[in-house]
Amino acid sequence: MKGSLFTDKTLLLGYFIIIILTGSLLLSLPISWEGSEPLGYLDALFTATSAACVTGLITVDTASYSIFGQTVILLLIQMGGLGILTFSTLFLLMPGNRFSFHNRKLIKEYYVESLEYEPATILKKILLLTFSIEAIGMLLLFTQFRTLEKSFFSALFHAVSAFCNAGFSTFSDSLEGWNRNPVVLSVIIGLIIAGGLSFTVITDTFARAVGRRRKISFHSKIVLIMTFSLITLGTLFFFILERNHAFQNMSAPQAALNSMFLSVTPRTAGFNTVSTAGLHLNSKTLVTLLMYIGGAPGSTAGGIKVTTFFLIILIVLKGVDGKGEIRIAGKKIGAKTLSHANMFMLKALFLVSAAIIALSITEGTLVAGGKACYMDIIFETVSAFGTVGLSLGITPLLSNAGKIVIICTMFAGRVGLVFMAIPFPGKRLDHLVDYPHGEVLIG
Repeated sequence: MKGSLFTDKTLLLGYFIIIILTGSLLLSLPISWEGSEPLGYLDALFTATSAACVTGLITVDTASYSIFGQTVILLLIQMGGLGILTFSTLFLLMPGNRFSFHNRKLIKEYYVESLEYEPATILKKILLLTFSIEAIGMLLLFTQFRTLEKSFFSALFHAVSAFCNAGFSTFSDSLEGWNRNPVVLSVIIGLIIAGGLSFTVITDTFARAVGRRRKISFHSKIVLIMTFSLITLGTLFFFILERNHAFQNMSAPQAALNSMFLSVTPRTAGFNTVSTAGLHLNSKTLVTLLMYIGGAPGSTAGGIKVTTFFLIILIVLKGVDGKGEIRIAGKKIGAKTLSHANMFMLKALFLVSAAIIALSITEGTLVAGGKACYMDIIFETVSAFGTVGLSLGITPLLSNAGKIVIICTMFAGRVGLVFMAIPFPGKRLDHLVDYPHGEVLIG
């Protein structure tokens, strides 16, 4: 595709813009809405963006949409969840599109060196794995939802929403009404973790488990270790802090399971079993950090990704050697990889900071009127950027300008970092004449 207007970036950008705009138009139709007040287009656009970017923030109650509207939301979640890798691959497989070396390299960046990266094989594996996991989750949830009206649809909706890390629920209180049901919480936790691990890690781990591979890749080890560590530490932290607060009316096993749920859902699903606004400030701070970190690269989760966070920790604690490299666990992490981690971290900080400033300006009246505080602004922004969907309650109160800021933040969190990370194809220039070193003092 070198030299073509339809570069990898424009394909990625165009895909999400098309499904968001199409979804917003469908959601704005009278057949999609059953609420007492008319639905404005901006709220329909907000919902469509949140669904396609698998975020879960809502300005209107999802339960107020008709079955048609909820089906549109479900399809947007599924398309957004499969998203960047799958549908980019789908386009490459369409007739008339040549599979260039550059596009092969783009796809391979989502996979470790030892794994298959042929587009057709990737596509089949992703679709099979996605629909299989969602089907299992749906059947398990149906056993608990079977007494509800629209029980099958509710089970399907929550299975897809959980695996795609979207956090949308057909229940007005999310999963607060099910916070004492161990089956529902366990299934949702499992779906969220599976969706946040990435297809690469799941495939790699499964191959090792059945003996097709002697050991899993270094990348998969990092993802699994970081995921386990964050979930475990988060569970312990929330249990200790909220046992006599948010979970005070629960038994110890129920509090432990809800603590695990609270540790899993910020990365990056957005379901809640207790009121997020009622948590301790320390808990809100940890939730904000988990939302910012997110899940694994190439997964349905958002955030800066656990591998980036791992490399940043290594850089801070261990430092780099004279070649700009780090050696750990018998492996060498190159300067280019570490530079990419720094790049992602800095770009994420820039985008989040810009969004916080913008939202602080647009929602100044909320803060001045005592309806929100600066922590609410930060939490809302990081939740949108991390495509999480948790909120301290200010989302329905946002001004039109504030809704636009969050829409842009959700889009940037889902598409922006990958968009900026994909280089435009071009010629590599060799520097025949170099410049002298410029010395800059640091610290």
